[in-house]
Amino acid sequence: MNLALHLKITGLLLIALAAAHGHFPRRFAWRTELSRLSLINRQIFIVHCLFIVLTLILMGLLSLVYTTALIEPTPLARPVLAGLTVFWLARLLAQFFIYDANLWRGNRVNTLVHVLATLLWSYFVLVFGCAWWPQMRPA
Repeated sequence: MNLALHLKITGLLLIALAAAHGHFPRRFAWRTELSRLSLINRQIFIVHCLFIVLTLILMGLLSLVYTTALIEPTPLARPVLAGLTVFWLARLLAQFFIYDANLWRGNRVNTLVHVLATLLWSYFVLVFGCAWWPQMRPA
């Protein structure tokens, strides 16, 4: 496995995922849905979404631009890779334990998105985990 290549691919995928968030408001009818919330909840939702996008961009740039620094077993690379692995593992688990299967079961498009998201989160866990694993050994 060419780890550097996979980290760069991961970086591109994370940036693409951040860009995909631009389509979410229309796809999920957020204007209508958010109008039902109080002002504070609506603003918290918007701020959280913006910070998710920022986080995805920063993770993507880290993987894309600082690939070599992540692969080198340094005191900083270890916790960064551990954090990225745990973050995406938690997101993968959320796919099964937080999102209700009724949201996708029986709907072809939603089922496809569920499967693709599961594969994407799994890929992120695999890539970051494979970069982190060798660094856990004592030097």
